[in-house]
Amino acid sequence: MSIGQTIVKSNAKKVRRLGKGDVIGGFAGATADAFTLFERLEGKLEQYSGQLMRAAVELAKEWRTDRYLRRLEAMMIVADKDVSLVLTGTGDVLEPESGIMASAPAATMRLPRPVLSPTDRSMPKAIVRKSLDIAADICRLHQTATSPSRR
Repeated sequence: MSIGQTIVKSNAKKVRRLGKGDVIGGFAGATADAFTLFERLEGKLEQYSGQLMRAAVELAKEWRTDRYLRRLEAMMIVADKDVSLVLTGTGDVLEPESGIMASAPAATMRLPRPVLSPTDRSMPKAIVRKSLDIAADICRLHQTATSPSRR
């Protein structure tokens, strides 16, 4: 977790199970905002009988149009056994071609980073762990690249 450019906790758990446990979700952004969105997504999952794609689209529409939700600053990545999605406050529901996603600050996009192969057929828990390891490496690279001693 970070505050501005400062990493204050490198081992934060920003992933949780949603619905009946068959959806996993992670977030980037303000924790309180993310938990509000997780609660809304769980409601949508219940309303649409666990259909993640439908629930995600409905949440994205609500997130974009609701005056309160529009102010939330977070991005969500959610997945079940069939689909992986990125949800944003601008109404985007993105499904990757390879089924693998990550979120990171824009500044880190210029930094070299390890890759999780789209052909990796590991169990979902292993894939999530590997993704979080990659995200941690990106944070460390970003911290190194932006530290005052490197300028």
